[in-house]
Amino acid sequence: QVQLVESGGGLVQAGGSLRLSCAASGRTFGRYVMGWFRQAPGKEREFVAAISRSGFNTNYGDSVKGRFTISRNNAKNSVYLQMNSLKPEDTAVYYCAADETNVVSSPDYWGQGTQVTVSS
Repeated sequence: QVQLVESGGGLVQAGGSLRLSCAASGRTFGRYVMGWFRQAPGKEREFVAAISRSGFNTNYGDSVKGRFTISRNNAKNSVYLQMNSLKPEDTAVYYCAADETNVVSSPDYWGQGTQVTVSS
């Protein structure tokens, strides 16, 4: 089992940047494929990015490609989401997720979320 805690959210102007962090508990962080999702008010949860156990492979949702970068540090049990060129439509609660196989569909573990607000 793994527990996930996100941090780094906040208020930023359009065009700005934020870096989200997700700290995971336990000694088996390297077993998990990690991902980021987001949910805006009144909308369904949306896949943002995923990263393989080694960090070698990454995958992004179409709406964030070229602007967001996911990375991980297995020695620090952490995964990150660097968000650049932020737009008002990026406003959402961002969730960290973990799964031993496929994080994109029905991850086993979720964090509590961190709010990102982008002003125009």
